[in-house]
Amino acid sequence: MAAAALVWSSGCYAADPLTGVPAWLRAHVGYNDGQIAPVVLERARALYLRKMRAGTASNPCYFAMDATRPSKLSNGQLGRRFYIICEAKRSFEAISAGHGGGRRLLGIADFSNGKVCARNFGNAMSSSLTAGGAYVTSEQTTSFKGYYRRPGGQHAPLMRSFVQFDGEGETANARKREIGGHAAVLLRKACLSKKPDSPYADPKGFVPLGVIENYSDGRSSGCTSWSPGDAARIVGMLKEKAATLYIYPESRDIEAVAKAVKAKSPLSASGAYWNASCLAAIGAPRFWAKEQLEPVVARYEKAHPAPPSRPTPICAR
Repeated sequence: MAAAALVWSSGCYAADPLTGVPAWLRAHVGYNDGQIAPVVLERARALYLRKMRAGTASNPCYFAMDATRPSKLSNGQLGRRFYIICEAKRSFEAISAGHGGGRRLLGIADFSNGKVCARNFGNAMSSSLTAGGAYVTSEQTTSFKGYYRRPGGQHAPLMRSFVQFDGEGETANARKREIGGHAAVLLRKACLSKKPDSPYADPKGFVPLGVIENYSDGRSSGCTSWSPGDAARIVGMLKEKAATLYIYPESRDIEAVAKAVKAKSPLSASGAYWNASCLAAIGAPRFWAKEQLEPVVARYEKAHPAPPSRPTPICAR
């Protein structure tokens, strides 16, 4: 951590990356919680303008995420590192979002991430890692996950919407990886409850019933996850008009920061950027390219096949 402290940077750049950015939006640029780093805004805005000109995106708002920032602050509050920018309305909002948790393959490789700061990034299949770069939102699907008990004992259905992302370059396999955005909720400890009048009941009249878990302060399987309330708003914004999303960092940024850490040189010397508190926590970041990691994952999964799935138990009355 002492070595990492030597390369902390406020993020200085030789040239102004915000040329053309309106003054009201510049007021939100910075390195504190709720602000957006200059390089993240620069790239997100460039992607938005490029895709709007090409007709690939039509949403007046665009999104960005800074995955170098912490998901939780020292005061216990969720870190705001996902940005919703609507220039026509002069609107800027920073909210929380989850990063990919990665995996630990015992005896072979460890590319797992902690809950607060992400060290590992990548675009490999079955890696559960976040891949930085350019995305455009695509179709949405809403699926029934099961029922959960509300306070008072009533059962409520858990419906979760998923927004597919399409990428380019290093993120071009986003659809193949099933990378998108969704609410950070799931059902745990499920059992089968008899509910033949439910539209979601199976042929025998059973539905899953479990405990709802909100992991807004946790990690995802590589997707971008939002709190349930934020997810509902974002999904609503994307129903008819595709939007751009830029996620920082890309592999080139990761390599530049790792090189600076190794040389114990200031990030500002190379124009690199990383959140200071997370850099101190992780030491140095790493990018796992699919060409490197996918054979490793395939070898591990061949040697450790998943156990046969067990039938969901019937709920005790």
